[in-house]
Amino acid sequence: MALPSHHMIPGAPRPVAPFNHAVEIDDWVFITGQMPTEPGNEDAPLPEGVEAQTRRVMDNLIIVLNGMGLGLENVVQARVYLTEFERDYAAMNTTYRAYFAEGKLPARTCVGVTGLAVNALVEIDMVARRP
Repeated sequence: MALPSHHMIPGAPRPVAPFNHAVEIDDWVFITGQMPTEPGNEDAPLPEGVEAQTRRVMDNLIIVLNGMGLGLENVVQARVYLTEFERDYAAMNTTYRAYFAEGKLPARTCVGVTGLAVNALVEIDMVARRP
């Protein structure tokens, strides 16, 4: 069995906890949950509202995926965490959906949580597979 490889992606946001941006094993790539922080300026205020935060999170995920030589078309599963589930679920879905090709959505779980790092409204992690 192959050992996992651990990756820190240049240009991706600085980690807010002890983790690697991605871990790969047997062509499976596990992307750590991304926050709505600005790469290279993680101390800047978070974007206002769940739509803007979801865009920033998705853009951060794309940076990590691209750093692994992958794109959203390689994502097979996503998990979304929302601190204000009932209030933000519909708006997050609209923003999230716009990132994927028609009919090419990954499997997904979305849960409400009591809090997230950096007081974010949304966090998303992903699992991708190499072709």
